[in-house]
Amino acid sequence: MKINVEKLGRPEMDIMRYFRPQILDPSMGVLVGKNSKVIVQGFTGSEGSFHATQMIEFGTNVVGGVTPGKGGTSHLDRPVFNTVSDAVKNTGADVSIIFVPPAFAADAIMEAAEAGIKVIVTITEGIPVADMVKAKEYIKDRNCTLIGPNCPGVITAGEAKVGIMPGFVFKSGSVGIVSKSGTLTYEAADQIAKAGLGVTTAIGIGGDPIIGTTTLEAIQLLMNDPETKGIVMIGEIGGELEPKAARWIKENGNKKPVVGFIAGETAPKGRTMGHAGAIVSGDDESAAAKKKIMRDCGIHVVDSPAMIGAKMKEVLG
Repeated sequence: MKINVEKLGRPEMDIMRYFRPQILDPSMGVLVGKNSKVIVQGFTGSEGSFHATQMIEFGTNVVGGVTPGKGGTSHLDRPVFNTVSDAVKNTGADVSIIFVPPAFAADAIMEAAEAGIKVIVTITEGIPVADMVKAKEYIKDRNCTLIGPNCPGVITAGEAKVGIMPGFVFKSGSVGIVSKSGTLTYEAADQIAKAGLGVTTAIGIGGDPIIGTTTLEAIQLLMNDPETKGIVMIGEIGGELEPKAARWIKENGNKKPVVGFIAGETAPKGRTMGHAGAIVSGDDESAAAKKKIMRDCGIHVVDSPAMIGAKMKEVLG
């Protein structure tokens, strides 16, 4: 599906509005669950095939996939479609996961939104910033939620995995996780399990400069989820995502305990570390500055991810 994005105007003139919080519909709960109908864009490729197999084995309701030119065939005992629109019409899909090369991933996001997909999880890393500006502008009024890009996905323990995370680490429980780091998401889940707790939903928001769902928006989803009793917020140097979320948490009365960790304590200023968005360009973007803001807002900040589980058990009582 080819979408004309040239008519979108000049969003680069107001790039900061892509970082303003937009309240998500709380009726969406925690994004994915046992009733989600999931399709895979880039279904027959090596990455799509491998992770679709893992998702199916986890119990996710994968109803089909999309690979242009292969419509009408079958893959992993699921139907393959030429377009997302065809997939939605034939399967009722409401969630999509994208394994498409960076040059084509923004088009894949817009195609999913146009077809009516409600939750779009984009695993692809390194999508050109200009492409993501256009894609984010295109989808903003289309009643959908974008997770990523450059993210590990979303997992609701015991129900559905829409991503690339190791499912066996996530035990069902009452703690939600919001993270910019895939590896630290798995570490947090493991620490929570070892503390005798468990996870409701883990949301990996992604580490590229422009992403869909922000830390604040993911926190809002978990705050509105009755099953989630505590939240882990994992961030990194660069940007203002975590301070914005922390201030919102304080302004709304610290309704649920939040344990926080910021990666990148020793990162030098001005150098990108790991994620493309992890670069300190201002005084408030260092790990120390973010941790101070979070503590001032009532968040229980730990200095090592190995302390996440114990601290959460402590604050939950």
